[in-house]
Amino acid sequence: MAFSKFELDACKQAALRDAVGVCVLLMLLMLWELSRLDLPLARLYGSSQGFPWRNHWLTGGVLHGGARAVALGVLAYAVLSIRVSVPVLRSVSQRDRIWMVGSILLCVTLIPLLKQASSTSCPWSLVEFGGEAQYVPHWLLGYGDGGPGGCFPAGHASSAFGFLAGWFALRESAPRAARWWLILTVTIGLLLGWVQMMRGAHYLSHSLWTAWICWAVTTASFHSTRRWRDRCSCRVPTSI
Repeated sequence: MAFSKFELDACKQAALRDAVGVCVLLMLLMLWELSRLDLPLARLYGSSQGFPWRNHWLTGGVLHGGARAVALGVLAYAVLSIRVSVPVLRSVSQRDRIWMVGSILLCVTLIPLLKQASSTSCPWSLVEFGGEAQYVPHWLLGYGDGGPGGCFPAGHASSAFGFLAGWFALRESAPRAARWWLILTVTIGLLLGWVQMMRGAHYLSHSLWTAWICWAVTTASFHSTRRWRDRCSCRVPTSI
């Protein structure tokens, strides 16, 4: 499908606007890192005896295993939408639905891979919380903390933030649904991130980095597949 000059210009403008958004979010994330609030927040929920919320039925059961089950259900719904007309997603083209599922899978696969390669240990592994590791900020690459590592970024938060692709897929054809999709995704992602902090499984920044990585990957994926999706999906989107 050939695009007119106007459509191409609109695509470039939308891509630039989304890229600026990614950069702004990164700067906000850097400000959080500079605040050094990760450890003080963890201390609100942990002590030398560990984290009481770690194995609680609500945080360790419902909001951990339950949230993962819900995420799998939503993913199955998105996969079904590729071949079947379903509510919310029926206004989205089939190729956009295929792209959405692919982007979700990319995010929820990438985050665990990054996590496995990390030398950062979880808060519950720190000496002051009954473990064996010393606190080392995750941005100090190459410095081991004496613990098991494998705790950055937050894998559980990707159960929500991995679905940010729905906002991009819906924002032109169903802007109201897109806004609600974005609000729910971000809200649930932050809730899961806070729960993991309460359990000692992650620092809050781990979940914030997961959100940014998913947003950046989804943005890049959305604009790089524009031609394949056979239409200019980059028109000026309705504001949130």
